Amino acid sequence: MTAIEFQHCITQRQKDLELFTRRFTNNYDDSQDLIQETILKALTYRERFKPDTNLKGWLYTIMKNTFINNYRKVQRSKTSFDNTENLFYLNVEDPHTFNCPEKTARYQDLLDCIEKIRVEYRRPFKMHIDGYKYEEIAERLNIPIGTVKNRIFHARKEIQDRLTR
Repeated sequence: MTAIEFQHCITQRQKDLELFTRRFTNNYDDSQDLIQETILKALTYRERFKPDTNLKGWLYTIMKNTFINNYRKVQRSKTSFDNTENLFYLNVEDPHTFNCPEKTARYQDLLDCIEKIRVEYRRPFKMHIDGYKYEEIAERLNIPIGTVKNRIFHARKEIQDRLTR
């Protein structure tokens, strides 16, 4: 498939992408930005698309991953705007208690529950909440990935049971 044919196929899917963005955002401008970024990435990584596969699914995957990555980036950079004369961006800690869960009693209850779950569930669960991926946990603990997922599931279940008592 030539670059022009590929571009034409992608532009034919633009309406589908617009409908799909509603799963992520209700804001028209954010939706258009996401579509534009998805199309740009698709065109940039055209050589990674395998002919005779589902183009629509490939575009949806790009869009979903783009949205997730952008969301994580925004969450990591809690930057506030300073309206002073110099117009600096400052990373300041937000003093509100809802952004500092360690200051709430419910958060401490959660930590206590995590410490009380069985050891074989606790270690994979803690690694998971620290940001490790399932594959990384499986590799580090030298257990199958299915076992990792199972243990994390059971850890969550056990924590939920303890919190609802």
